[in-house]
Amino acid sequence: QVQLVESGGGLVQAGGSLRLSCAASGRTFSRYTMGWFRQAPGKERQFVAARSHTGLITSYADSVKGRFTISRDNAKNTVYLQMNSLKPEDTAVYYCAVSKSYSTTNYDFWGQGTQVTVSS
Repeated sequence: QVQLVESGGGLVQAGGSLRLSCAASGRTFSRYTMGWFRQAPGKERQFVAARSHTGLITSYADSVKGRFTISRDNAKNTVYLQMNSLKPEDTAVYYCAVSKSYSTTNYDFWGQGTQVTVSS
């Protein structure tokens, strides 16, 4: 089992920035692919970004490319999502997740989510 706790969400104006953090329990964090997903009201959960356990492979949704950056610190068992140039359509609950193999869809453990609200 892996427990994930997100933080860093909040209210920001359009054009602003936020940095989300996700702290993971467990000794095998460095073996997992880490991902971020989001779910807006009335919409399905969608993939945002992923980073492989080595950090060498990353993927981003087209809607966030060039604005969001996923990073990880294996020594701190933490993954980050730096979000710049935020838009109102980025408003959602953001979840971090763990996958035992590199994926943008299939994840094994999930955090509880953190709300991000972008005002226009």
